[in-house]
Amino acid sequence: MMESNYKGTDKLITGIVFGVITFWLFAQAMVNVVPAVQSDLGISYGTLNIAISLTALFSGMFIVAAGGLADKIGRKKITYIGLVLSVIGSLCLVLAQGSVLLIIGRIIQGISAACIMPATIALMKAYFEGKDRQRALSYWSIGSWGGSGVCSFAGGAIATYMGWKWIFIFSIIFALLAMWLIKDTPESKVKGSGTFKFDFGGLAIFIVTMVALNVFITFGADLGWTSPISIILAIVTIIGAIVFFHVEKKKDIALIDFSLFKNKPYAGATYSNFLLNAIAGTLVVANTYVQVGRGFTAFQSGMLSIGYLVVVLAMIRVGEKILQRAGAKLPMVWGAIITTVGVAMMGLTFLSDFTYTVVVFIGFVLFGLGLGVYATPSTDTSVSNAPSNKAGEAAGVYKMASSLGSAIGVAISATVYSSVAAAGSVETAASVGIIVNVVFGILSILSIVIMVPKNAGKTAHASSTKAIRTQSAQKIAN
Repeated sequence: MMESNYKGTDKLITGIVFGVITFWLFAQAMVNVVPAVQSDLGISYGTLNIAISLTALFSGMFIVAAGGLADKIGRKKITYIGLVLSVIGSLCLVLAQGSVLLIIGRIIQGISAACIMPATIALMKAYFEGKDRQRALSYWSIGSWGGSGVCSFAGGAIATYMGWKWIFIFSIIFALLAMWLIKDTPESKVKGSGTFKFDFGGLAIFIVTMVALNVFITFGADLGWTSPISIILAIVTIIGAIVFFHVEKKKDIALIDFSLFKNKPYAGATYSNFLLNAIAGTLVVANTYVQVGRGFTAFQSGMLSIGYLVVVLAMIRVGEKILQRAGAKLPMVWGAIITTVGVAMMGLTFLSDFTYTVVVFIGFVLFGLGLGVYATPSTDTSVSNAPSNKAGEAAGVYKMASSLGSAIGVAISATVYSSVAAAGSVETAASVGIIVNVVFGILSILSIVIMVPKNAGKTAHASSTKAIRTQSAQKIAN
């Protein structure tokens, strides 16, 4: 519930965007600096791959819990906790001399993102309405989806000319700025009675299941897919998922409220969000391949994605305008299609150096174009269809889809790439790794087509506008 009659400001939006960017600085930038980190810390590719995926994995495991806590104890408070953890996690990486602090820092950063993402979305739902909310969510998307492009480019440049650890010094600066910018925002939380309860049992089952799944995907090739350990991990994953679903459905206080998925627009936005974030595996494959297979530096590989950066930032506000005029489904479908086409182009590794460089550049442009169009309509669809008293939890589930999609997509893509590269050429490995991501894109398109109604978003905006007009009329009458 809102404290007093506070209305969101541009200062709040800026603070939230800076907070969201800290996630991308430590999540996305790592993808571009794999060789530099590996050489500097003297660790194996496998260990570094784990470190890269750990942030998204821990974010995915704790994000729903953090979203639920934000509703109960305060959305601003949980945002602050996330920003403090971001500073601590980044410091661990700055001070890292080997794998220990690297892994600890990545875990802390994942929990940080779990706090920041749902709490900031819930703040925007609480303090903005109608077109103002869609505008605010557009800027949130610029920080999130656009942040991935900024950090992909900036990460490569910083690593090449300043050293990769400077990425995380900048992350600390953004986190501190975010804390300063949101300090005057009133607290927002659900006003309720009774003792606060939390589903620790559900969280434990969820964590065990997700860790088993991630270890199975990441190490399956090394262990052998039919080895006893791999089979045990697969069984734990399947049984854990089944037990979690049945246990959570029967609880009054549950980690994930599955009734949220009875709302088809919310479910469609969440499923497609999971699958489009799984395409993040493309970035690992493409950036690693151009550096290993084509001799690019980290900065040059970052330059390849400059088109993505420019276009995704430009198109997010366009996606917002299309949402207001045509509803959410149209921009979501076309955004997913364009993204998938852009990804597919990066798999054309049989092309000559110059031609492939041009094709990959165009592929990144289409990647950014599609995500830019998709971002705000998808986020608005999930937010608009979430109950106000569960805004943080619903945002947590939606962003869990992002984090787990990214973690699973990166793990699968990296595993496929390294497995095929070990048995054959890196060109073939890159192509096969990209094909996996094209499949994710196609499934995302299908989830939108099947589940998101044609007038989603447009209806929500109309309802919100009508409610505001009704409230205004009542005030005038009084």
